[in-house]
Amino acid sequence: MRFPRDAPKEQVLGAFSKLGFEMVREKEHIALIRKNADGTNTPMTLPNHRHIKGSTLRSACNQAGISGDVFMRAFAESR
Repeated sequence: MRFPRDAPKEQVLGAFSKLGFEMVREKEHIALIRKNADGTNTPMTLPNHRHIKGSTLRSACNQAGISGDVFMRAFAESR
């Protein structure tokens, strides 16, 4: 499984939305948060670029506990 080299920002945000994340702020960076079933929150920050690098996506998914396969399915569905 490979992350896209330069993924369009809108498609990335669509994928994270499908995975339960909501955008809470968009300035130089995009702040996302997911409310978990156990009452905790999972925060995530992405750079606000037109295209997001694959290494950045891999790092964000690892920090949020999302497998690459799960992200790539959501990414493919958000086209």
